[in-house]
Amino acid sequence: MDNRDEVGEFLRTRRARLTPEQAGIIGGGRRRVEGLRREEVAMLAGMSSDYYAKMERGNLAGVSAEVLDALALALRLDEAETEHLHDLARAAGPEPIRRRPRPAAATTIRPSLQRFLDTNTMTPTFVQNRRKDLIAANPIGLALFSPLFADPSNQRNNARFTFLSPASRVFFTDWEKGADSIVASMRTDAGKHPHDKDLTDLIGELVTRSDAFRTRWAAHNVKPHRSGSKRIHHPDVGDLEFEFEGMELPGTPGWMLYAYTTEPGSFTEERIALLGSLSATADEPTSSTAHNRDRA
Repeated sequence: MDNRDEVGEFLRTRRARLTPEQAGIIGGGRRRVEGLRREEVAMLAGMSSDYYAKMERGNLAGVSAEVLDALALALRLDEAETEHLHDLARAAGPEPIRRRPRPAAATTIRPSLQRFLDTNTMTPTFVQNRRKDLIAANPIGLALFSPLFADPSNQRNNARFTFLSPASRVFFTDWEKGADSIVASMRTDAGKHPHDKDLTDLIGELVTRSDAFRTRWAAHNVKPHRSGSKRIHHPDVGDLEFEFEGMELPGTPGWMLYAYTTEPGSFTEERIALLGSLSATADEPTSSTAHNRDRA
């Protein structure tokens, strides 16, 4: 999907979800389709119907930030959706002249970062890129996500595991919630980085192979994946509950570090300790270096 299609679909889906009552429009009358009419959005945003129609046809080139913000307010976009709209507008502008080649994507983890991961012995911690490839993890993180690593067809990719592996629906207790989050995060990143071929290739693969992914992708929901809760059913230690925090790694653009924390004294803390002892005594090495993969 090119940028014009992306813009048009995003604006149409946002318009369709907003009722006249939510927008404060009285006497909207009977409607053949859900949501606001184009002229109603234009009125709420303080622009002409023709100008909004041009935007919904995918033409955001040259649209000012003030107009985008007015449209976001009219459509009641949240912070993530507003940022996504601005990202789409930036992508609609002319491609900047590159006076030097793009730097190659990072392919290996820095030793200092790997040492930092390994110091967190009881907190599952891992590094993931915008494609959802697991770049590296500490030993307890590798033990926690062992079902993902067990099948080589996942290629250490959490999105492939979630949408293409039946095991993910057992592993992720709140599978629907997690699936929504992954797709919203990938669409957010695709809006910021429309020329990331690795990301767009993976999206194309998942749209083709997974009905669940394709349906969610068509919804055009956006949300960064920075914090939240996660429930997991691990094959060795049972049910686990975590709160997670995601932190950007400025030294390697596109990489995020995630830490899964547990409540002190909780059953999850006890079971993570058990998982750590099981992984330490396993015949197969579980060190992050042994599992690390040279891929960004």
